[in-house]
Amino acid sequence: MEGLFTSAASSEHSRALNADEETNYGTESRIVSERTSLLRGNTEIPSHDLDGSKSTTTWQLEAKVISKSSAPLILTFLLQYSLPIASIVTVGQIGKAELGAVSLASMTASITGWTVYAGLSTSLDTLCSQAYGAGHHHLVGLQLQRMLYFIWFVSIPIAIIWFFGTQILSRIVPEPETARLAGLYLKVLILGAPGYGTFEAGKRYMQAQGLFRPTMYILLTCAPLNALMHYAFVWKLKWGFVGAPIAVAITQNLMSFLLLLYVWLVDGSQCWGGFDRKALKNWMPMIKLALPGLIMVLAEFLAYEITTLSASWLGSTPLFAAQSVLASLTTIMFQIPFPLSVAASTRIANSIGAGSTRRARTTAQVAMVFAAAVGILNLSVVSILRNYIPRLVTRDEEVIDLVSKMLPLCATYQLFDALACNCNGILRGLGRQEVGGYVGLFAYYVIGLPIGLGTGFGAGWGLYGLWGGLAVALGLVFIVESIFIYRASWEHAVDEARRRNSIG
Repeated sequence: MEGLFTSAASSEHSRALNADEETNYGTESRIVSERTSLLRGNTEIPSHDLDGSKSTTTWQLEAKVISKSSAPLILTFLLQYSLPIASIVTVGQIGKAELGAVSLASMTASITGWTVYAGLSTSLDTLCSQAYGAGHHHLVGLQLQRMLYFIWFVSIPIAIIWFFGTQILSRIVPEPETARLAGLYLKVLILGAPGYGTFEAGKRYMQAQGLFRPTMYILLTCAPLNALMHYAFVWKLKWGFVGAPIAVAITQNLMSFLLLLYVWLVDGSQCWGGFDRKALKNWMPMIKLALPGLIMVLAEFLAYEITTLSASWLGSTPLFAAQSVLASLTTIMFQIPFPLSVAASTRIANSIGAGSTRRARTTAQVAMVFAAAVGILNLSVVSILRNYIPRLVTRDEEVIDLVSKMLPLCATYQLFDALACNCNGILRGLGRQEVGGYVGLFAYYVIGLPIGLGTGFGAGWGLYGLWGGLAVALGLVFIVESIFIYRASWEHAVDEARRRNSIG
């Protein structure tokens, strides 16, 4: 049945391409061609005229593409987020010192490692997707090679920081045992860092080709194995605390290995032209996108962590516990709009690479509507269930009461978060990561955090002040970036894509 479906789709695709040569049926055939491409799980776009005369599309078609791409991505990011949670849940049963240590180590690894890899890899959202849209398939693989070499090089300073994690954290954390255990966790985690970075880059390589499901399949395999290894290493084999980072390191290397096998044996190798010495040259286009992409991702993530650490100085254990619950909730809910922004950035970059500015604009408009819908949905769910959500994670009535009172503000935050996240995705598709980086630095560290800290401590608003500052920052990010996107020259983005592809 699958072969028959594929054959029928291929036949329809061929008829559409032939009909495209006829003036009377050109527009209709192009829409049929794209629908066929969508059914085959491929977002490849043929080149079109810059004025958009051959780039007819519809809101319905773009909505289908975004929906089809986002669904597996949401599950992928949720499963990937679950990997460090297994350590917290498993090690938390040993004792309070171990729980504090694994939480501290996970936060440190996220700031100095995982977020760095994810931020740098966002450059491939532009480079690989635009190259694929332009039909330069082997350039997609070449850009991947450059990023892999860059990531492995960056892994050296990350490994040095983690190796001396105990000494660094002991100057920040007052409890010596917590710092020692957290440092031990980071030392073991060094073995998995290159694997994690490789998977992040490989994930973008697959997404650029419209292959969104392979990473979902891999994480559907690795996430349960990760939980099983945590249980086996920590409890069955009685390795204790050190068993948790060993399980994480193995999982991260397994993820990249399975992705390599998938590309080799199943799909994705069509963009791999083999290892090439050209990958050692022309790094500047990549670096010019990678560093602002890192700033864009890290600025928001670090602002969250500063807010969480600031909450610990409010002088109340229930307040800090409430902050932890709110931070975890928003992180989980973020896994819906962020995959949506990834799907949008990939589609927009494909269109920009193909020279189709009209399609790119339509995709951006559809994605913005989707983001608003997701934000409103998150806002509604959090508001309606504000008295029930806290009871899923704690039995402390004081913490439950604090979280319930905070959730209306947190719900409003969800709408701004979804819209700002989508704007960042559109900027990645355009290849304008530097705009998101500059806006993020200004919004969070010049406006948001000063307001949050001032109202939270100076005005005595507590958590309301801290979260209010973050909400203001996100609102500002959305407003400034949406204005820039509205006024941006999409034709210039096409010219930049052609220049980068020619250099590549």
